[in-house]
Amino acid sequence: MLWSTRNEASQLFAAPARQVVRTMSEAPRAPGAPSGRRRRSPEETSCYAALDLGTNNCRLLVATPSPRGFRVVEAYSRIVRLGEGLSQSGQLSDAAMERSLAALKVCAEKIRRRKAIRVKAVATQACRGATNGPDFVRRVHEETGLKLQIISPREEAQLSVAGCMSLFDRQQDAALVVDVGGGSTELSWVDLKGGGLDAKPRQFAAWKLPIKAWLSIPVGVVTLAERFPEGEQANPVWFRAMVDDVKARIETFPHAEPMRKVFAEGRAHLVGTSGAITSLAGLHLGLARYDRNVVDGLWMNRTDCDAAADRLLALTSPERAAEPCIGADRADLVLAGAAILQAVQELWPCSRVRVADRGLREGLLLSLMSDQQRRPRRRRRGGASKKSEAA
Repeated sequence: MLWSTRNEASQLFAAPARQVVRTMSEAPRAPGAPSGRRRRSPEETSCYAALDLGTNNCRLLVATPSPRGFRVVEAYSRIVRLGEGLSQSGQLSDAAMERSLAALKVCAEKIRRRKAIRVKAVATQACRGATNGPDFVRRVHEETGLKLQIISPREEAQLSVAGCMSLFDRQQDAALVVDVGGGSTELSWVDLKGGGLDAKPRQFAAWKLPIKAWLSIPVGVVTLAERFPEGEQANPVWFRAMVDDVKARIETFPHAEPMRKVFAEGRAHLVGTSGAITSLAGLHLGLARYDRNVVDGLWMNRTDCDAAADRLLALTSPERAAEPCIGADRADLVLAGAAILQAVQELWPCSRVRVADRGLREGLLLSLMSDQQRRPRRRRRGGASKKSEAA
C-alpha cells in the first residue's frame, strides 16, 4: 500500500524517557500546608487511554495531559501472539484469541479503574488480515466492553510517526521511521524541515504531519520468522535470506525516491520503533535488565546494529532466551526484527539510528488529547458546566 502526501514539538511530545522521568506518586502533604505548585486544570487531571492490539503485543497507556505532552499513569504490555499461524491459515487461532482476550480484560479493568474520559483502542495487521478478524473484534466488545477499531496501514504509519516526533534530530533534513510490527512493517519518510512538526496542541493532527511517502509491507517479526523457520541453529545464510526477502518488498517502492539525495548526503537518520529493535539496543548496551529510561532515545550507528545482529547469530535460541533484554517470548523473533532493520539500512543507508520505545500508542494519546482540546465547550443556560464527554 502506497501513499504520498500533500519539530520536535516540545509542547506536544514528552522528551525521551531518560531525559524526563515523572511519576504520579508523590509524597503526601501535611493538611493546610501550601503545595508550592499551581492548581491543575481539569484537562490535566483527566485520564486518556490508548490501546494497541498488534500481531504480537497488546499494549496500553493511560495518561494525563501536561504542558510538554502527557504524563503516563498506567502502562501495560503483554506478548499475546494474536497472529501466530495466521500466515498459514488465514485465521486467528482459538488459542491466540484466548491469550489476547485475557490481556484485553486486564486492560479494560485498568481503564475502568483510572476512569478514563476518552479511550481509543485499535487493532492492526492481524485483525486486518484474518478472515475472522471482525468476528473477534465483536467478541472483544461483548466480553470486555472495549470497542476495537481496525485501522488502516496509512493511519498506523501516521500515528507511529506522531508518537516518535520528540526523537527527531531537527538539525537534519529528513528521517525514516521504521515501525516493525508482528505482522507488518511501516516505513515513513518525514521531511524535518516541513510544516506540521511545530503545531500547537490545539492544532495537532496526525494527518497533517510532513510525511512525504510511506510504505506498508505485510511482513513483521512473526510472519517473517514463520516464513523462515530457524531450525537447530541460526546461521548467516538463513539470516541473509530473510534480509533479501524484505529488501525485495521495499526496493521497488518509487514514491520516496525524491528524498534519496538527502539520505545519500548524510542529512537524514532512521528512527526504529519495535520490541525487536529495543531488544537489540539492550543487547548492545549489555544491560543486566531492560531499562526503558536508558533505551528510549538511544542513538546507535550502523556498526552497532551489525555487531548486535552478529552477536545474536552466534547464540542458540536458549541462549537468546537467557539474555535479559530478549527473554523467551522474543527469542525466536528478535533475529527477524534485526533482518528487517538491516534490509532497510542497506536500501536507505544512514549512519545513525535512534531507538524508540514509543510509537503508535503515544500517537493515539496525542490525537485524543488534541481532539478533546479542539472541541467547543458547550454550556447550559444559566452558566451550568459543560456536559461531560463519554470515552
